Amino acid sequence: MNALLADARSLGLHRLRQALHEHPETGLQLPRTQQAVLTALDGIGVELHTGTALTSVVGVVPGARPGPTVLLRADLDALEFPGGPRHACGHDQHAAMLVGAARLLAARRDRFAGDVLLMFQPGEEGHDGARLMLAEGLLETTGSHPVAAYALHSSASAPAGEFSNTAGTALAANGTLTVTLHGAGGHGAWPHRTRDPIPALAELVTALGALPSRRFDPFDPVVLTVGTVHAGTRPAIVPDRARLEATLRALSDATLARLAAAAESTARGIAAAHGLEAGIEYSPGYPATVNDGAEADRVRTAVTELFGPERFVRGTRPALVSDDIGRVLADVPGVMTSLGACPPGLDPATAPGNHAPDAVFDDAVLPDGAALLAELALRRLAAAEGGHAADGGGRQGRP
Repeated sequence: MNALLADARSLGLHRLRQALHEHPETGLQLPRTQQAVLTALDGIGVELHTGTALTSVVGVVPGARPGPTVLLRADLDALEFPGGPRHACGHDQHAAMLVGAARLLAARRDRFAGDVLLMFQPGEEGHDGARLMLAEGLLETTGSHPVAAYALHSSASAPAGEFSNTAGTALAANGTLTVTLHGAGGHGAWPHRTRDPIPALAELVTALGALPSRRFDPFDPVVLTVGTVHAGTRPAIVPDRARLEATLRALSDATLARLAAAAESTARGIAAAHGLEAGIEYSPGYPATVNDGAEADRVRTAVTELFGPERFVRGTRPALVSDDIGRVLADVPGVMTSLGACPPGLDPATAPGNHAPDAVFDDAVLPDGAALLAELALRRLAAAEGGHAADGGGRQGRP
């Protein structure tokens, strides 16, 4: 067995993951999660920094000699559900895997030149934590702009241990549209004396749902999903306003802007047809995540040599989910790779997926994820130095 992978399996990463899982925190302020990460990294020779606008942790694993910087990223936050926060997207696994990679690299600092920059990020779930970390100088931490960036994302609905990525555009850009229809309320017995916003809202939901298939090229896909509808208080009262919120997604910022403009025009037109006024707010979200082709190939090669070719699947199309790792990859060539974590006994095709309240993840994949992150950092630093990274298992190493 490769020495890196053997060491990863001895780290007991499941204990950290379970501790994080039992105490989920949401948003930008994750004090308990931050402290758990700091404690896990304490005493191994990692230079540590914490954020100001958010409870981020930035670590630096210095090599034996000066050289370039490679960035490894994990997000930390949980999701908010009606019953309280829950780690239903695997971020607790991401944190444990990056801690594991840090430990593996710290034990091998004499084998590489340069620095490994560790990005432990709060606020991925809609709070744009990556933007705040970038604004606080993340990429300038070592004094050397990173030459590559790597991230892993657990998938509850992919076979455990299966790695996959897509070269080029991998994840969508997104935005949020809020439409408030303003009318005139009154008694439900006399609707003709009101300007009822509810029929207009119902019509708008249907019209917005038809936009992707009627106004956009199916080979440049977009998604518009109405997620919330709010109207009325009592059966016999016509409300004076009704509101919806929708998520908009596309594979480029330009297409997303066209989708937002079409949705706004549709809302104004339907409002006018019903004698209503439309208040519209559009908030751009994350940019598209674009994987660098060379770095995507580097991941495939590393997975093949560490685990075998059967463990890697090349993605054939992007996904319309979003992640603010796209902000990092807009400035640093890199790649987001998926790691399957569907537990034994569940069918990946029918298992609850990420963001489902009953999503579950197999901790057996944690050592593999940690080993891959460390291996990618070693390989990329070696490539920058003109060498070839190695860690036993028959591969040639640098002195």
